[in-house]
Parts: sequence; structure tokens; C-alpha cells
Amino acid sequence: MCGICGVAFASRNADAESRVRAMTAAMEHRGPDEEGFLTGDARAPGLALGMRRLSIIDLAGGHQPTWNETKDVAVIFNGELYNYRDLRERLSLCGHRLATQSDTEILVHAWEEWGEDSLSELRGMFAFALLDLRKRYATAPILFLARDPLGIKPLYYTQTPEGFAFASEVRALLASGAVPKHLSQDAVTAYLLFGSVSEPVTILEGVFSLPPGHRILLHVPERRRTPRARPWWDPAVSPAAREPRKPRDPPSAGKQLRPLLEDAVRTHLIADVPVGLFLSSGLDSGAIAALAAQARGGIQSFTVTFPGTAFDEAALARLAANRFKTKHTEVPLSGESVLARLDEALSALDQPTMDAINTYFVSWAAREVGLKVALSGLGGDELFAGYQTFADTPRLSRLIGCAWYVPAAARRMTAPLVAGLAARLGSPDAARKAAAAWAHPEALPHPYFFARTLFPPGQLERIIEPRFRPSTVNADGVTLEPTWLGWLERTADEAQKLEPVAGVSWLEMRTYMASTLLRDTDAVSMAQSLEVRLPLLDTPVVEFVGSLPDAARRRPGAQKALLVEALGDLLPQEILAQRKRTFTLPWEEWLRGPLRARMDKSFADPAPRLGAYLRPGGARSVWTDFLAGKTSWSRPWSLYVLNEWCRQHLAA
Repeated sequence: MCGICGVAFASRNADAESRVRAMTAAMEHRGPDEEGFLTGDARAPGLALGMRRLSIIDLAGGHQPTWNETKDVAVIFNGELYNYRDLRERLSLCGHRLATQSDTEILVHAWEEWGEDSLSELRGMFAFALLDLRKRYATAPILFLARDPLGIKPLYYTQTPEGFAFASEVRALLASGAVPKHLSQDAVTAYLLFGSVSEPVTILEGVFSLPPGHRILLHVPERRRTPRARPWWDPAVSPAAREPRKPRDPPSAGKQLRPLLEDAVRTHLIADVPVGLFLSSGLDSGAIAALAAQARGGIQSFTVTFPGTAFDEAALARLAANRFKTKHTEVPLSGESVLARLDEALSALDQPTMDAINTYFVSWAAREVGLKVALSGLGGDELFAGYQTFADTPRLSRLIGCAWYVPAAARRMTAPLVAGLAARLGSPDAARKAAAAWAHPEALPHPYFFARTLFPPGQLERIIEPRFRPSTVNADGVTLEPTWLGWLERTADEAQKLEPVAGVSWLEMRTYMASTLLRDTDAVSMAQSLEVRLPLLDTPVVEFVGSLPDAARRRPGAQKALLVEALGDLLPQEILAQRKRTFTLPWEEWLRGPLRARMDKSFADPAPRLGAYLRPGGARSVWTDFLAGKTSWSRPWSLYVLNEWCRQHLAA
């Protein structure tokens, strides 16, 4: 696990190395064990690469940048390859001489053997940059960047007048001095809509995220042209998708899923350092704990607790810990303890987000006892239909289907009636989303996105002047200027080709999971120099579940039927029988109590670079509504985080 970065300037430039050193210094938390650099010679002038290493595999031999035998292919790598031992055997049989036991070295030899096709051989979480000086693709060297299928590991890039730059964190690009401190109006719109900045844009103007399952090939002498990100992973053509005889019901699907999950946990436990586990009261982390106990006894587990509140999961987590004989640690949190570490937690965020604080504290606890690696059950809700969105999306789809038959003016006039009816059936937030979908069905490309909104269309205008821009594409369909709306439109088109449950699952993985959960987990865990691994998102598991018909993925009225069929016999009945609960914090109480003074101060003083985007009094009115009980905690909290992030990172 590392932080990687690099620049490819348009001409020989003495600043290349100093820029990269500034970026690696900004990412020391991602790799406190070691740093490494590569500077271009006459074959690649103006190029420099850097990395920070958190040593987990082959502690003594896994130095980076890593070269092949002939010193003409080099790589810097962030992540883990869970099948590196199998690949090592295959490459050795092909005649490659591997000098270390690290997974990083696999990449240069796989590139030599299979080129870009090597990506489909990799099983893991990764973002890497590979320099090929052999002039194999053209008359000059190339720089090749790639990201894992689901986007577990981040990679950001920008094209400036000086050339191309990339890094594992947006903050590292800021530290390079090559990126101006310009807030993106597109990103602010997406953030307020969904509570995080949506792929592939970032909070900074002109800085983009390489989308999950995409790659960039850059001809080093052509550094003045903005590179195009192209997809390399398509689950529709995976081996599981091509299998003609698919299981048709949860029991038969669960039987086939179980060995995949067992292998995922076994391989995710491979490390030359101790591995721990994030444990809640839920099915997902309980399943990981059960399989980890089978593979390796006495694993360390961690649970965030909220003593004396309805959010506390300590009892059931403790029951699971006792069942699987983990070395269990409870991390009690109160409003006062969060306030004491709030500045530190906010500084861990690479981009603003309404989520992540809970993961920050459990990561901190794991690192405090010396762990470098922890397993998490993230991905279970997306794969096994655990979210409320799986029920809400079909309802909103039917509502929008009716809305198209009503004139726009009439829809807007009757939106309060729709909200009132929806409020009787659900929460006030659900009512607002229903009213927005009825009044503005054209605003978002799929009903799912209304279910995920924080400030729905029609309410955004109270706070900012929203900006909705489609991506620009050329005649052959290659994206020229990516936007978040273009990414949502593309993902919606892909989901429409799937059955309903599979479609929502795909939308969850490509949007909320990628842009919020995975990004936040990486940022706040790596801020603690902790690697978080996600066995449920192992590629064979994702491809198998994604290939199933809806009838095999879900049973009406049953919680995560497929996962229960696969592993239910290992879990305590108390965990199987409980109602689904969301892992969150008691924000309603805390914002009115220990954190209120901080919130009051922030809303009274907008950060200068953000203030230019806000309507006068718009953000403050959200805080006032919350105090009056008219809206949930998530809206004022998201505005607070955005304001404080801008104040901390975009100050003049």
C-alpha cells in the first residue's frame, strides 16, 4: 500500500523532481516506511515519478520504483494483488526472472508478457503508473496508468500548461504547485446533490479522477495533449457472465458463492504483518469474521460504540467476537470525544464528504494497537441488496412514469401534495425526494439518483446556482471533457439494460460506493497509515453475483438472502434475525449539543472561496431549519464539512 505520484512535463524541466518530492511529502501518511523516486533521462526528459510505501508484503524487498531485469520498464504501485503468487508461478514458467517476493514486481513482468491485457489478469485493489522505455508502442516511451475495476484505490490527474500530473490524492496535486486553488462549480453541485463529489470530477477545477476500471496511455513526447481515460473492465464479458448455466434461486447461488467468499477472505489475509477486522453487528462484517476465524484464529477486531444510545452495536458485535474468538476492542465515542479530534478527522479528508468520520475513528483505533491492515465488510449492501434504495428506486420509477403525463407547470403546483402523501408513508426526507422526482423528473438520468439525493433538484437553488453539464464527446464516442452528469448518464444507461435489482446494484457500486464509501475509506484509513481490504469486493465475487438473475439474488421479505444462503450457518441467530441498521453516528444529538458552537461559528463565516458560490443566507437557512426540526442532520453537516475543507485547503 502506497501513495504514488508523477509529472510528465512538456519539455525538460528542472522542476519535475522538486514537484514530485513536494507531492510525496504531502502523502507521507500513506507510506511512512519508505520513499522512492525515478527521474527521466534522455529517453523521457521532464518526467519524474515518486512514491511513499506502507510495507505489508515482502518488507525487505518490495522497494519502489520497481524495474524489470533490463531496466527499461518501471512501475510505482498503490494497492495489493491477491493472486500475485499464482501470477508469479505463471510468469516464471514464461521465463521471467523475479528478484523479490513482492506483488509490485509482478506488474512489470506481466506488462512485458501481456501488455495492456495484463490488467485482466490482476485480482486486487490497485492504482499504478508504469513507464515503458522500450518504444514498443510508438517511437517514444509511454506512461501507462490504470485503476482497479471498482475504484478501491484512487488515482487523480490533471493537464496543465506545463504538462501532465497525477497522484493518489487531490491534496498532493495541490502541494505540487501545478494546480490552482480553484473550486469546481460542477463539483459543488454534485456534492450538494449527493453528499460527496461524484466521479470523475473532483472538488478542484481541472483535476479529474481516473474512473474505476479505466486506464490512460500517454505517449511521453505528446504531453501537451490531454489524455483520454478508456475502460478496460466490463463485467458483462467476465467468465461468470459467459457461463451458460447460472443458478436460478438463492440456495443454489449461495452454494456456488460460498467457496468464492472463502477464497476471497483467505487471500485478503495474506500479509507479512498482522491483519485486523472492522466488526459491527451486521451480516457483512459478521460473515467476514466467520470466514477469517476459519482461515486464521485470534484475529483482532474493532467496533465503534455509542454507549447509552440507540445507535450502539456493542452487544451484537461482542456476541460475534465471542463466537469467532477474536481479540476484540470496543471504541466508545461521544460528542465530546468527536469534538476533541474533529479538526484531525476533517484534515484526513482528501475531498469533502458527509460520511467517513465513523471509519476515521475505527481506523485510528486499529492503528493505535499497531495494525497496518484491517478487513472491512464494505460492499455487502451493494452486492446483496441491503440498502433502502433497492425498495425506493422502483417506487420513484413508477412516480416518475406518471409524472411524464402531467404538464410541467401542473407538476410543480402539485409537488406539495405529493410530498404530503409521501410523508405519510415515510420520512420527511423521503417526501422531499418524491416531490423533487415529481416536479423535476428530467433533472437526473435515473430514479435511483433521486433516492440518493441530499439536496434534491429544486432545493439546490436555495443554496447555490447549480450547474448541470453533460460530458462532451467526439464522433467516435470518446469522452473529451468528463463531467459527473455524463458519468451518471452512462451508468444509468448501463443499469437500464439489467434486471431491476441488478440495475440498482450496479448504480450503487458505480456511484455511491465509488464516489463516497471507497474514496472516504481510503482517505481516512490511509491518513492513519492503515490499509483497509474489502473481501466482498473481490473481483470473482463481484463478477459472479453480478451475473446472477434477480431471482437468485433476492427473496422478497428476506434480508440479504444470497449472503445468508451462502454463510448463514456460520452466523449467530441473533445477527441473522435483527432488522437492517445503518452504521452511523448520533449526529442529531451531537449537532444540537457538543458540536453546536462549532457549527454556529462555521455557518456565520463562509470560507472565501466557497462564499462566492453560495446564495446569501442559503446555507445558514439549512442550519436554522435543522435546529427547528425541519430537516435532518445530514444537510447542515455536509455544508459544514464543505466549508471547513475549503477553509483548510483553499486558503490564499
